[in-house]
Amino acid sequence: MAKLNIKDVTLTFGGLAALSNVDMDIEPGLITSIIGPNGAGKTSLLNCISGFYHPTSGEIHYDNNRLTHASPHQVSSLGIARAFQNLELFSGMTVLDNLMLARHQKLKYNILQAMVFFGKASREESKNRQYVEEVIDFMELEPYRKQTVGNLSYGIQKRVEVARALTLAPELLLLDEPMAGMNIEEKEDMVRFIIDIQIEREATVVLVEHDLGVVMDISDRIYVLDFGELIGSGTPEEIVKIPKVIEAYIGED
Repeated sequence: MAKLNIKDVTLTFGGLAALSNVDMDIEPGLITSIIGPNGAGKTSLLNCISGFYHPTSGEIHYDNNRLTHASPHQVSSLGIARAFQNLELFSGMTVLDNLMLARHQKLKYNILQAMVFFGKASREESKNRQYVEEVIDFMELEPYRKQTVGNLSYGIQKRVEVARALTLAPELLLLDEPMAGMNIEEKEDMVRFIIDIQIEREATVVLVEHDLGVVMDISDRIYVLDFGELIGSGTPEEIVKIPKVIEAYIGED
């Protein structure tokens, strides 16, 4: 499993610094959480990792691959997938169709084979359909597989968003506030799925989340951002003892 290394990353928009000299080492096989107040730069950092933004300076490496100026497609091809804070689903399509479309990147046949849809194209489609069905079963979406995404509850749509990322069989999964807007029961389900993704699917998970209770319960390591700067890192037990973190994020009595 590969390690994600973020070295001295700065991201500016005009005169505004969204990230300032951020260093992180995301160890393989762990759940690593990135926390901080609104506007701390958490989503901006995920955008840099996934290729939607390119850092103004600094370096991002995944194993021996340089991600600093890679495109989202190139990042995805390395086994990195992302579930977005704002749902990136086709609301007029079914759950199954959304996941099959996301899996399209894994199809290995040319245009001619696709037009004939016989032999290799048929086998590839069947293989990928089987993988998507496994993801549907893993994320307990079987009752919704033929339902239109736009008709589902928000909590189920968030689950579909995570499933969409899982169809790419990622080794590194970036989750941007997967529990935002959920009730307690939905959050408990999502926590269970995240732990199962780490253990059963052997994925490295990078989690951005505001629910501090969830973060403390499931994280192996935590990084804390404030106004684009890294102000603390460590285990959950270490994080709660850092004065800057207490002041900026947890709050003082």
